[in-house]
Amino acid sequence: MWDEIALFAAIGFGAQLVDGALGMAYGVTATSVLLSFGVAPATASASVHAAEIFTTAASGLSHWRIGNVAKPLLWRLALPGMAGGALGAYVATSVPAALLRPAVSLYLLAMGIVILARALRARVPGEPPLRRVPFLGLVGGFLDGAGGGGWGPLVTSSLVGSGTHPRFAIGSVSVAEFFVTAAISGTFLATIGLELWPIIAGLLLGGVIAAPLAAWVARHVPARTLMLLVAGLVILLSLRGLAAALAPLLG
Repeated sequence: MWDEIALFAAIGFGAQLVDGALGMAYGVTATSVLLSFGVAPATASASVHAAEIFTTAASGLSHWRIGNVAKPLLWRLALPGMAGGALGAYVATSVPAALLRPAVSLYLLAMGIVILARALRARVPGEPPLRRVPFLGLVGGFLDGAGGGGWGPLVTSSLVGSGTHPRFAIGSVSVAEFFVTAAISGTFLATIGLELWPIIAGLLLGGVIAAPLAAWVARHVPARTLMLLVAGLVILLSLRGLAAALAPLLG
């Protein structure tokens, strides 16, 4: 058991370091690892979100204390995200989330290209735009609950792509993710329950340790550098998602 906890603590540390610094990829990374070990999709998603309650709390608090959060943006994301997350988690217990993956991956690929183009311009973005943010939070929460990940890649890439400063996008998305994760975990607990506690404990431990370091990275790394990192990560994740979705069709 302790070997399993140590293994998933390392996975949780790496996933949270990326997630807290770039505002994405904890759920996608951890869920992918669990699926590769043969864990059922709904169970994997439930386990990851149970751990994320604590990792997102640590990450969100770190971003809040450092000053990476834009409060109006935060609440416009968190409240609709909670509703979407609860609905997505409920759907995950009955409808295959794989039906959504090709469309989401194509969207993320487009957003990655947009972010990359903005990063290469001479001017970096400024204050966070608030238009259409509630709808973005609703969709992001739904996809995260249904697929075991996707809140960060969808919401952070959309905000940065539409002109939000990476620092505020990453910090606000990270704090909002705590509320979304709590709603998703509560839904899973009420429907299928929680299992695999050694895995949950390992992911939790590694993520909590990495959270303060990740927030410091987001605070001090230049905006253009963060945009380039976000763009590269989004493009890689979207191509990976497309390949996984198309593999069964190509035989």
